[in-house]
Amino acid sequence: MAEAILAQAGGDRFAAYSAGSDPAGFIHPLAIIALQRLDIPLPDSALSKSWDAYADESFDAVITLCDSAAGEACPIPPERGARAHWSLPDPAFHPGQESDRIELAMRVAERLKAKIKGLLAVDWSRPRGEIETRLRFFGEI
Repeated sequence: MAEAILAQAGGDRFAAYSAGSDPAGFIHPLAIIALQRLDIPLPDSALSKSWDAYADESFDAVITLCDSAAGEACPIPPERGARAHWSLPDPAFHPGQESDRIELAMRVAERLKAKIKGLLAVDWSRPRGEIETRLRFFGEI
């Protein structure tokens, strides 16, 4: 969801990439539903992929999202981008009825929109430590 939201909100200013340690091989239907309800198009390039695909890349920022990812070792070395973690539940693993899971996916998507709005306002010319502090602040929204 974050990749699609940033792709729409950031326009040509940002290139968004999404990956994980254990990709499912498909875009989860809950993400598709939440994005459709927010009128956010799924990028044509969107697919479930491993973060190993980006192990040699450099980024301005690397942001982990799900709490399950917070403790995992990210293959992008710290010197290749500012780091932050935005603590969010993963709707795919939420117990309960489908309607509860859709409601959680919508809340997560709305929180991502708010966090990404803050990310768009970051002054990327500032020192890395200041950028990371700002990015972590958006994680508390």
